[in-house]
Amino acid sequence: MHDHRGPRTDGGHAIADLPRDDPLAAVSPLDGRYARRTEPLSPYASEAGLMRARTRVEAEYLIALADLDATPIDLGPDARAAIRSVYRDFDVDDARLIKDLEVHGAEGYEATNHDVKAVEYFLRVRLSEIENERTAPIGDAEGLFPWIHFGLTSEDVNNLAHRLLVKPAIEEVLVPAIREVRDELTALAHEYGDVPMLARTHGQPATPTTFGKEMAVYAARLGRGLGRLEDATDGIAGKLAGASGTYAAHEAAYPDVDWRAFSRSFVTDLGLEHVDLATQVNPCDDLAAVFDAVRGINNVLRDLDLDAWLYVSDRYLGQETVAGETGSSTMPHKVNPIDFENSEGNLSKANADLTFLADYVTTSRLQRDLSDSTVKRNVGAALAHSLIGYSKVADGLGKVVPNEQVMREELEATPEVIGEAVQTILRREGDTEAYERVKELTRGKRVTLADFRDLFAELPVDESVRAELDALTPAGYTGIADELANVPDDRGE
Repeated sequence: MHDHRGPRTDGGHAIADLPRDDPLAAVSPLDGRYARRTEPLSPYASEAGLMRARTRVEAEYLIALADLDATPIDLGPDARAAIRSVYRDFDVDDARLIKDLEVHGAEGYEATNHDVKAVEYFLRVRLSEIENERTAPIGDAEGLFPWIHFGLTSEDVNNLAHRLLVKPAIEEVLVPAIREVRDELTALAHEYGDVPMLARTHGQPATPTTFGKEMAVYAARLGRGLGRLEDATDGIAGKLAGASGTYAAHEAAYPDVDWRAFSRSFVTDLGLEHVDLATQVNPCDDLAAVFDAVRGINNVLRDLDLDAWLYVSDRYLGQETVAGETGSSTMPHKVNPIDFENSEGNLSKANADLTFLADYVTTSRLQRDLSDSTVKRNVGAALAHSLIGYSKVADGLGKVVPNEQVMREELEATPEVIGEAVQTILRREGDTEAYERVKELTRGKRVTLADFRDLFAELPVDESVRAELDALTPAGYTGIADELANVPDDRGE
């Protein structure tokens, strides 16, 4: 048998001997190289986080059943607080116990080989422990066992648990990171709103703009993207309707209970919209909308990464150096735009995953198949690559310094860009050959401002118009770019 660890002759340890929780042993860079950047998502994207969310659903469901007149469950305030403490105080030991119940068996239970059933047994174990604590009695814990997961299918628990994780992951981690990028862009827009810069359309010199106005475009696009993402996140919806969405088990046990109203109340109390019509599977159109909204934001930032990279290449943007940091392993003079490149790569990976997820999770064979179960475990990875992209582009924006001198020099060397203004003013004056005059002067030729002024001198126009034309310069031909750069920040200022 091949030893994947490889031989060792220096008395050291093989790579396979690294503890699995060592970032150097991580299979994915998300938990290895980028662990520091993805750490904020861990409570929402980790298996432990999913275990806690499932426990929350099961515990709150047990309490909700006790609120029904039809059930014989009696839970006073202390008992309810004690039950809620199981998920509110959920810790590493709890997660490990659930995993043991699933894989090995524990506390008198055989291995479930089922992640949701393991949570049910975990809740039994913890309720029994609470029963024995005089400070938080819950009465007969074993008498509550039949009511844990009563009438539910695993997907009732899972679809709610996943949404209880995705929603705060977006609202508490991704949205603040996106806003940070937008704030950086807004600050650049305000500071450099009047700094003229050659624009390029089709890669060719075009009507000048200002650096600040171009940053304002991205800030505005992010603002709209955030609005779409927040709307999609507000629409995250859960279902609780049994094995095939008919409430059949619930109806069989208690036909006089309005289970649709119960389900609606339970799901909305969790802070989610309610899905009334479903199979066993929540259709996941809500998650697809969230993934699409995140992907839209990522596309905006990928576009920014590409432009920033080109601006660095053109020397429009310089980059602040960090003492001791290596720019290039062989060329000491270089400071590479690695933050924008890293962001572009991670956002591209994220979007590939998000596209796949949005397409995949909305389909299921008939009333249920399990292929989506493993796929949904990768939602956190897609969000993590997005988060890395956001943090990297923010780092890049924080380091760039617009090189105003280079921008002005290139503008002065490209006087043909005032041709648009010239022919537009002449059109205003009724010159039907205005476009052709400027085309003949500039197309395929290198021209100077003096060449333009020679043209102006020959034109049969009023002196006031000639003076207007003579005053045109590339740096001064930026329209209202400085006003457009004055985008409001998140405070509306």
